[in-house]
Parts: sequence; C-alpha cells; structure tokens
Amino acid sequence: MGVDSDYVCQDYGTEKIWTQVSVRVNLADLELASAILSMVSNQLQIEDYSDIDLSSCYGDLIDEKILNADKTHASVSVYLPGEESGHDAVAFIRSHMKESGMEGEISVNGVKEDDWANAWKQYYKPVKPGEKIVIVPAWETYTCAPGEIPVTMDPGMAFGTGTHETTRLMIRLLEKYTKPGCRMLDVGTGSGILAICASKLGAKTCSAYDIDPMSVRVARENIAQSGLDNITCDESDLLRDVDLSGGPYDLVCANIVADIIIRMSADVGNYLAGDGVLLLSGIIDSRCEDVEGALAEKGLYVFDRVYENDWVALAVKKRQ
Repeated sequence: MGVDSDYVCQDYGTEKIWTQVSVRVNLADLELASAILSMVSNQLQIEDYSDIDLSSCYGDLIDEKILNADKTHASVSVYLPGEESGHDAVAFIRSHMKESGMEGEISVNGVKEDDWANAWKQYYKPVKPGEKIVIVPAWETYTCAPGEIPVTMDPGMAFGTGTHETTRLMIRLLEKYTKPGCRMLDVGTGSGILAICASKLGAKTCSAYDIDPMSVRVARENIAQSGLDNITCDESDLLRDVDLSGGPYDLVCANIVADIIIRMSADVGNYLAGDGVLLLSGIIDSRCEDVEGALAEKGLYVFDRVYENDWVALAVKKRQ
C-alpha cells in the first residue's frame, strides 16, 4: 500500500546526490513497468494507492493526499548516482515501453522527459569504453591521444551515449572483432553509436536498423554529422525488414535485452555469414544461461564473454 521502497538514498561520509527516474502508468501495466525498470536497477520504489482499505484503518489517520490519490495509476522509480547522466536509463526505458506497447509518462526528478531533454547534457563527458574508441559529446571539445579514434555523438533521446555498461561492453567487442572491409549489421541501433564505431574501426559498409522512428532520425543525424558515407539507417522490427540483397553479414550486433535476443535467435543465423561474428549485449548476468541455451538450440555457440557490473556481452559464431 502506498510507497513500497527498499532503497534509500544514503550519505556515505560525503553528500550523495541521486537522480530519480520515474514512470507513471495505468495500474494494469504496473508489473510490466516494474520489470522494465528492474533492468536499470533492481532496487525499485513503487507508489500504488489502489489497495488502501479504509475498512481496516481510520481514514482520518491517513494523509489526505493519499486518500485523494489517483488509484487507477501507479508509479515506479529507480535512483541513479548523481554522477550518471541518466540519459541512457531514460532512453532504455522509453524504447522498451514502446516495444511493449505500454503507454506512460517518464519523469526525472519530477521533470517530464521532454523538459529534461537537454538538462542531462551537463553530465555527459567524453568516454573511452575500450582501448581505441572515445565517445565525444557533440558540444564538447576533445583532443585525441595517439591511437585514439573519436566518435562524436548527440544522442538526443535515443539510447547510446557510451556511458551505459551494455554499450561500453559492445564497443570493447567491436574493437576486437571488427575486421577491415567487413559488412556490419546493427539491430536496434538507437543513436547509431555502434554502426559509427564499426565504420571507424574499418567496416566497409554498415546497415543500421531500429523499430523507433525517433531513433532512426537521431541515428541518421549522427551518421551525417560524422561525415561517414558507408552507413545506412532504416526502420525495422528486429530483422524483419533487414536488407539481405548483398548476402549475410560478416558482423552482426544487437544491444537489446535477453528476451528479445532469445526471440531473435531463431532467425539471426540466416543473417550471419558462415565465419561471421554475432555480438550481443544488454544481457543481465542472471539471464546469460537462458540466452546461451537459446543460441545453442539454433547451432550458435559463445566463444567470448565480457562483463561489467551485472551485465554480460557475448561474441558468438555458427557451429561448422
């Protein structure tokens, strides 16, 4: 009843600042919203006033705001450390709400998503996820050290700034497995960050797809600003509208979530060249076994894994 929270912002000797990201949904969607936000943090705060039973308590002892609260809707919140921009968390939540067909209102510290669209930028600084690639915000100036490869990004409200663990893990794998002259496919491109990284690492052509028209628009803008002419970006529900006219791809990337990867595993082998590499990220470590099992059933095997916090990314090949 009311606020259910097992997560309290604490002071660890110095002042600790947190960013609250909340989603307000119809009560019927509370469980689904909680599942989506649990992929951002497993410490949730839930506000649900629908089960207040006035017959078992004295109404005049309950805060009037609670008595008058909307009992047809509920809110789920997560708290992020203040040093994180929160951008990728919001973009991740938004994209998965859209994918699930769920409507709701996202807010950050009580500010609606649209009003917050630029406020997060103060926290977004150059990021070096691996050994070569440096993700540089479009509004920042950065001088590369020898051997560094700059990737300039303005992710808008699309997922992919290089700050989220799943993106960092994928970039590390791209640095290992992008071969000069390869054909690359990026499924669920978000901001276009992975396709741009692959191009800069030597891929001959990159084909990027996303189900979200906003992401496609943002990715196309980032591709244009990067000055790269070997990347295309179009709408597709996973693999449905991917262009296979040039044959299977040497490198296929998907930074999504475990359940969607499992769903995609039935068909992804058809899009992967015989000796190609499939890179998968967005997998919480507790679901890694499920993903690997689904891949194995389709003749695919994992030959490399990288980890960060509770996230895992996989490098996969076809069994010969």
